[in-house]
Parts: sequence; C-alpha cells; structure tokens
Amino acid sequence: MSTEQPAAIEPPRAARVAPTLDTISRWPWWLLITILVGLLIVFQIVTDAQTNVIFRAISTGALVTFRVSLASYALAVCIGLLVGLARVSSNVLIFNLSSFYVEVIRGVPILVLLLYISFVGVPGLVAILNAIGAALSGLLGPANFLLAVGTRDLSFEVRAMIALGVAYGAFEGEIFRAGIQSIEKGQMEAARGMGMNYLQAMRHVILPQAIRRVLPALGNDFVAMVKDSSLVSVLGVRDMTQITKLYAASTFLYFQAYSILAFMYLVLTILLTRGVRALEARLSRYRY
Repeated sequence: MSTEQPAAIEPPRAARVAPTLDTISRWPWWLLITILVGLLIVFQIVTDAQTNVIFRAISTGALVTFRVSLASYALAVCIGLLVGLARVSSNVLIFNLSSFYVEVIRGVPILVLLLYISFVGVPGLVAILNAIGAALSGLLGPANFLLAVGTRDLSFEVRAMIALGVAYGAFEGEIFRAGIQSIEKGQMEAARGMGMNYLQAMRHVILPQAIRRVLPALGNDFVAMVKDSSLVSVLGVRDMTQITKLYAASTFLYFQAYSILAFMYLVLTILLTRGVRALEARLSRYRY
C-alpha cells in the first residue's frame, strides 16, 4: 500500500487575493487622503516663509472662533432646553409661543438672522431696557443700570453670540423635545404616582434620561456651530474667516490663504466629529 500523502490543494489565486482586496476596500481612504493633503499643507507651512506668515495670521483669529462658538452654543442649549420643555407643555399659550419661535427661526437663514438680530433686535432690546429704566427711575434712581445700557456698549462679537445662540436655540429645542418624547410615558406616570409633581418628575426622572439620549445630536450641532461661526465675519468680527479675507485682499494670495483656512476648519470638524462618535459609542452601552 502506498504511504504517500495527497498533495495539498492550492487555492486559486483569485481566492487568495479577494480577502486582501476586501480588507483594503474597507480602509478609510477618505481619511488617508485627507491626512496626505494635510501633511502637504503642513510641509508647505513649515518650509515656505510666506505660507507660514499666512498661517500665523489666521491662527490669531482661532481664539475668537472658539470663544464665539462656545458662548453661542451655551446660550443655544439653555434656550433649547426651555423651548423643548415648552414644546411638550400642556399649556396652550406656552406651546404656541414656543412653536411660533421654532417655526420662525428655522424658516429664516442664519445669515439673515445674524444681521437682523445684530442691527435690529439688539438695539430694540436696549431701547426697551432704557424705557423700563426711565419708567422706574423714581424707584431705582435716574442713574439706574437700565438707563446706563447703550447700543454701542454691546460689541459686534457679543451681538453675534446672541444671534447664533437664538438661531441654534430653535434646533436645540427640537432635539430636546424629541428626547423628552422618546421617554416612555409610563415613567412620568410612575413618578407622579410616587408623589412627585410635574417639575420634580421632569427634573429627576425624564430629563436625565432624555439628555443622555440626545447628547450625540447636541454634539453634532456643536460641530455645525463651529462651522457657522464663520458667518460672524460679515459683522467685522475678527475670527479666522475675517482675518483670512483681510489678509487675502491685501496680499492677493487667495489660494494660499483660503486653502489654509479651509484646512484649519476641516481639522477642527474632523476632530470634533471623531469625539462625538466616540461619545455616542460610549453612551450606546448604557441606553435604556
């Protein structure tokens, strides 16, 4: 009897290549290409003196961009939480007022809102405060703080923060409303059955769960806020976009200036988006 072992059957070449191609096809090619382009831009910044000067000039506006984004988003979240609660209220007046705010704000472009609130809304609010101060001058005195407020006391940066906060407040309100309504009604009924009033049940039972569910959506809106903060350049606020416009107009280096600006915004949004996705993955383990 022959003791020879049968020869191993070699898989076809196509079968060996297919898994490798499948693995390569799943690589994040968009990210690899982005990193490659970023490395080229960084190399240009480091080796070219003129590009380095442009980068340093644009970087001076990064602090303003962060400040406007953070302040506007904090205001938007506060407004959104109140609007979200109002949108699920059984009070007809509160519900309709909040619905009117949401529909109007969402129906007007953010740039138009930015201009309207900065040049119409803020001066109108100051005039109202001054009128209230004049009416209460007998009680608060002629030098009360309401009369001391002037339109020029509010810089365009502050006006831009208010405008962006009001604009995004409508979007955050809808996010909070959806989060609150995603909680089972039985939890509110159980909380009320334990002796809590409506506000206590909302604060201790409903909102903690709703906020956890909407955190990824809130994070995505913050990324959008960072990008939309570039709109404040129309008011002359010296953020990254405004400085780029001024530098490009004075040097005519439009390609270099706007390429660096786009790259800086791209890096910010990619980093923030990665952070939001990591937060979403972490929270998904604790979903109810």
